[in-house]
Amino acid sequence: MQKNFLIIAGIFLFLEVYIYQTIRTLTDNSWIRIGYWVLSLAVYGIFAYEVTHFQRSDRSTVRAQIMISLFLIFILPKIFVVLFLLIDDIFRTGGYLIGFAKSSENFFPERRKFLSIVGLGMGGVLSALFIDGITFGKYRHTVRRVRVKFNNLPKSFKGYKIIQISDVHSGSFSDPSKLQHAIDLINEQKPDLVLFTGDMVNNVADEFKPFIPLFSKIQAKDGKFAVLGNHDYGDYISWESPAAKKENLDTLIGYEKQAGFDMLRNEHRVIERNGEQLYILGVENWGLKPFPQFGKIDDALKNVPESATKILMSHDPTHFDYVVKKHPANIHLTLSGHTHGMQFGLDLKNVKWSPVQYKYPKWADLYESEGKLLYVNRGFGVLGYPGRVGVLPEITLFELS
Repeated sequence: MQKNFLIIAGIFLFLEVYIYQTIRTLTDNSWIRIGYWVLSLAVYGIFAYEVTHFQRSDRSTVRAQIMISLFLIFILPKIFVVLFLLIDDIFRTGGYLIGFAKSSENFFPERRKFLSIVGLGMGGVLSALFIDGITFGKYRHTVRRVRVKFNNLPKSFKGYKIIQISDVHSGSFSDPSKLQHAIDLINEQKPDLVLFTGDMVNNVADEFKPFIPLFSKIQAKDGKFAVLGNHDYGDYISWESPAAKKENLDTLIGYEKQAGFDMLRNEHRVIERNGEQLYILGVENWGLKPFPQFGKIDDALKNVPESATKILMSHDPTHFDYVVKKHPANIHLTLSGHTHGMQFGLDLKNVKWSPVQYKYPKWADLYESEGKLLYVNRGFGVLGYPGRVGVLPEITLFELS
């Protein structure tokens, strides 16, 4: 442990000394230089304090958010700047070694001010983006409209509107009223049905309690259904006993019922119109280990006609590739969440990239495989980093055709 600490401290020391040379290149003002070191040492001190207490305490959401935010706002941009300037130094030092440089240089070669300004500017922009993501980004909920075609859709359900939300993570928000605009957005769509695909909390049921009145305002003609996500089971904190953990889960399900959600645990519900049916299946969480694999499609399909139009709610999108699309029941559409789009990336019309795609190839939007469809919602809330950059919180509006 001590050896790892010394290695990490050495890396950060190199990082700070390197960045400081850039500050020296740009200004002779001693107050700016001193201010830089005071701010840097303060950030590292707070970061170390939070890491230490996070490891020794109950791994609270607030401490995790502080650590991640400090890293992304103050440390990651510095790493980015150093990589940018280091590449330039390598080329210039290489040129000196083979005789192209006109003057000798010390360990930190004199940089052109232009490159220093560009490097620091890029780091500053990155910091500003992460700050904006915390302050405003996580509240920029947007409605994404998706038309889904079913070959066997009953005529009574043509134009049927379904809202999907996922990954609320209510424990990451301190003020329910700041999400009122998102609830209003949902109701403005006048949905026939609302489906919530898991992770209402980070760890414990009481995180959602202050949000019950707010989510009770969501209106849908045919009701609101929900499934459980991996965080809802309370697996990421310690419990006094298995009974206490079970009680927490039962409490959460009760809270969601108070908010108007019918929890589907490996079961289904039937929506009827003019004697025609649409089947909504809901399974418990199923993900690759170490995530729990409680989802049982066969249980949810009991007494469901083979030819019926079926929509499945399953929190983790890996369930689709490993189980659902190969299942003989021919479930045409699966709705998932879980990835959050990592809350960071490029999410443009023709360009989509997020680091999360290297773990979850299907991480956002609509996918087709073997004639079956999967939609992955980008998430309603946040986890870990308490913000969003590039990948906005999502409310999905499906129109069936």
